[in-house]
Amino acid sequence: MGDPQSEQNASREPFPWQLGVFDAHCHPTDTFDSQDYIPKMKARALTIMATRGEDQHLVRQFANRYDIESDSLGTLFDQGDVDPPRCIVPAFGWHPWFSHQIYDDTDHLTDLDTPKPHAMQHYKSVLTPSPDDDDDDFLSSLPEARPLSELLVQMRSNLKDFPYALVGEIGIDRSFRLPLHWASNDGANRDESLTPGGREGRRLSPYRVQIDHQRKILKAQLNLAGELQRAVSVHGVAAHGIVYETLKETWKGHERKLLSKRESKRRSNATSADGNGGTMKSDTDTGKHDMNGPKPYPPRICLHSYSGPPDTVKQYLVPSIPADIFFSFSCLVNLSERTGKSVAVIKAVPDNKILVESDCHCAGDRMDQLLEDVVRSVCEIKGWSLTAGVRQLAENWKRFVFGEGGVRQLGLMDNEQ
Repeated sequence: MGDPQSEQNASREPFPWQLGVFDAHCHPTDTFDSQDYIPKMKARALTIMATRGEDQHLVRQFANRYDIESDSLGTLFDQGDVDPPRCIVPAFGWHPWFSHQIYDDTDHLTDLDTPKPHAMQHYKSVLTPSPDDDDDDFLSSLPEARPLSELLVQMRSNLKDFPYALVGEIGIDRSFRLPLHWASNDGANRDESLTPGGREGRRLSPYRVQIDHQRKILKAQLNLAGELQRAVSVHGVAAHGIVYETLKETWKGHERKLLSKRESKRRSNATSADGNGGTMKSDTDTGKHDMNGPKPYPPRICLHSYSGPPDTVKQYLVPSIPADIFFSFSCLVNLSERTGKSVAVIKAVPDNKILVESDCHCAGDRMDQLLEDVVRSVCEIKGWSLTAGVRQLAENWKRFVFGEGGVRQLGLMDNEQ
């Protein structure tokens, strides 16, 4: 008899890769040599995240090799016989797992005499529980801390070099614990194919990064994304309320104004000539990007591998929020086992707000398979056909990366809509 799983896969509806599938969040720079597989992948484009000091320049290298070219954007979304070159959208940012490696000097930028904090004192001040003197070996194994101002300068330079780049991966994580330092006899166990700086199979210490410190690093990056009008990819684990409150702080005072029916009708009559219908719009709707000037909040936010409850989705859908909020899902985090919660969350997300991702650390066949699996799951939960679902997800990714206005300015409007 044949393998039941193989027979089931063979009987499934063929997957419509030719319509264009877009990965909203992945980490192939963790396995640097996998970049050679990108041109052979079925996925049309990858949104590649930076996380720490060791991979910012690697994301640049990937982008220099596979960056989106403005004159080829039209073919990127072609759904016909043309098979466009694969490309990436880079994202630059500092992940909460590595936020302890940054110290906040932004309150003292005008004070030239402000000394750089001693490394051990810095780490004792931002880790919880605070390491004691008996843990000098652990503290001395940590890298030299970098000033936040320097990180922001580097991010700004990278973002300006790549006009479609995002800010990411950034966020807050209450669960993560720092890995212990490498023991002297652990060298033989290290995987040389992996980019340094990650966990790499090390045992975990008892130390976490204080939430207040994570919030400072996150908020500074959100503000930069708002200044440059770039989308962000946000990590949130066991911290959904804190993430929401931090995001909310950035747009406080910039909320959309909700008009009464009478006022909306009056404005509609007064402005009908410009086709706006009197609807109150935020800067993110107009798509004027740089023309709007800097804002303290990002124009578009993706809550990556969103694992919060369905009720939390609703607070992000309040019409007064000036940012466009998206929710992405992956098999690695959300759908390895389809639970009642994951199904309810996906059903709660509006069709035009959902994205898919692999969250995979290696480009190639596995990344493609993870994308196909999550697309099939989302389509089944949403009650979409594969064709309709892939098209909807492509439109959502397009709006997340380029914005409504960017889609119009770049001539990327869906002819079928």
